[in-house]
Amino acid sequence: MMSGPVGIFNVVDTYSSTGFANILSLLCLICINVGFINILPFPAFDGGHVLFIIIEKIKGSRVNPKVENIIHTIGFVLLMLLMVLVTYNDIIKLF
Repeated sequence: MMSGPVGIFNVVDTYSSTGFANILSLLCLICINVGFINILPFPAFDGGHVLFIIIEKIKGSRVNPKVENIIHTIGFVLLMLLMVLVTYNDIIKLF
């Protein structure tokens, strides 16, 4: 299940009544998830940059910076659209 900032706030609000240790556990879980997502080989994530470095090593030459920028921009736009969609779904669940 994916949640945006609104959904995460609701979960933290729910956990806030169960004690500080549970909130810390939730915080650790969120940090681990963010770290895992960040290493995925998707443009605009760190894993996407590592993927381009690997491609450059295999290819033996640098990837065209214009092409790389276009790919990262497309990845960033897709991530922003996903964030808007997830946040919209979180808001709909509130009502």
